[in-house]
Amino acid sequence: MDLELIYGKGYDAERLKAIGRRFEEEFGGEYLLFSSSGRIEILGNHTDHNHGKVLVGAINQDILAAAAKRDDGRIIIKSEGFHDITLTAGEFDNRGEWGQSVALVRGVLYKLSEMGYKAGGLSCVMTSNVFKGAGVSSSAAYEVLVAKIFSYFYCGDSLTPLQLAKVSQFAEREYFGKPCGLLDQCGIAFGGVNYIDFGNIDDPEVQTINYGIKGYDIVITNTGGDHSDLTHEYAAIKEDMHEVSRRFGREFLREVSYEDFKENIPRLRKELGGRAVLRAIHFFEENIRVKKAVEALRRIDVDGFLCCVNLSGESSYKLLQNCYPCGGREQGIPLALELSKQILKGRGAARVHGGGFAGTIIAFVPEDITQDYIGQMSEVFGAKSAVKVSIRNVGATVLPNV
Repeated sequence: MDLELIYGKGYDAERLKAIGRRFEEEFGGEYLLFSSSGRIEILGNHTDHNHGKVLVGAINQDILAAAAKRDDGRIIIKSEGFHDITLTAGEFDNRGEWGQSVALVRGVLYKLSEMGYKAGGLSCVMTSNVFKGAGVSSSAAYEVLVAKIFSYFYCGDSLTPLQLAKVSQFAEREYFGKPCGLLDQCGIAFGGVNYIDFGNIDDPEVQTINYGIKGYDIVITNTGGDHSDLTHEYAAIKEDMHEVSRRFGREFLREVSYEDFKENIPRLRKELGGRAVLRAIHFFEENIRVKKAVEALRRIDVDGFLCCVNLSGESSYKLLQNCYPCGGREQGIPLALELSKQILKGRGAARVHGGGFAGTIIAFVPEDITQDYIGQMSEVFGAKSAVKVSIRNVGATVLPNV
């Protein structure tokens, strides 16, 4: 695996050497390096959990691990900045560790055992430069990395990207307690930029799209909020959409005709209120925008693509309503979007990123003002809060030792 393909030119080889030295200090012996990236949600905000369409890209921020098999059945994971995790192989059916990293590990291992694989011991150290709790899917990057490591050592490296994603989603939903869709895990497991249609959740359509947008940098700004206590806000979006679909005898909005929905808006508003109707409108319109954005990328139609991003952001703001946390005073995302609007002056695009309510925004910034944009955003939200990222064309992977 060419490291420049993953990290770009001028990658930090010392970071890879440092994680290896840490493994040797903690455990001794030989090891392999593994990497799993963060992701950006380009379009498709809160549609995956209702079997919608998304456009997602892996980025060059990652969780890096040095790992090796061990013979005593113990699983020891030491992640920089977190409590150590120690498990015994086979002790996986424990679902009382909600919101903890150990729950993600246990959930991955339980699902692998359910699939017929028998995982054994592991020594592992990890380090991460993925924003935590801020919308670039640090938890999904962690899950997919754990799944990839065990797939490599105990499953003959046989799990496909889709299988890695599904195993990881299971861990997050059933063990960690977050009602997520499959967008984050797929974006990370596949790598690159992908159009994903979740119409058939068991076998979603995944198309790799060449990201040929020139003249614009991708900048994510961490507004300082944390997703960790917002699970109820995300669950409410999913539940509002499900409430609408149930009025048509369906489980997911994807199974409902947009025309039938529009004809029944008066009834739905009376039964469910305006918020559920607005969120459903967002779902239907966002699916249309995703397709338009994919077509624009294929034509290398920069203006058309940026228009779709801006319209998606406007819809999330007004219809999906995931920019303001309920009762929150901080309101970092609305502030970041307004500042972006003032700096961009009608150029580029900016929108809420990921789950919303707190965390990050994403902006497509003209290259000639990127440094100014980053500087102004950092003045408000703190040093290193605004970071230029690039698309990573490789999913979770084994790296060559350096």
